[in-house]
Amino acid sequence: MPAITVRNLSEETHRALKLRAARHGRSTEAEIREILEVAVRPAQRVRMGDALGALGRRCGLKDQDLAFERDKTPAEPISFE
Repeated sequence: MPAITVRNLSEETHRALKLRAARHGRSTEAEIREILEVAVRPAQRVRMGDALGALGRRCGLKDQDLAFERDKTPAEPISFE
């Protein structure tokens, strides 16, 4: 698992992180992980599947419009003759 070292962190910031972690009942390291997670992976990010589903609904598509039977016939091998 990757690790990050943060150098030159001020004592004031370190102390604030420790207090914040204590308020949330976590270790300082766990608190920093949570802060980074929220910062780089916000909950409101657009997920591709959700965006495509919303687009289909706006176009009036229904589940049955997309339901089709896959052709299960085995493929014929190619001939080089």
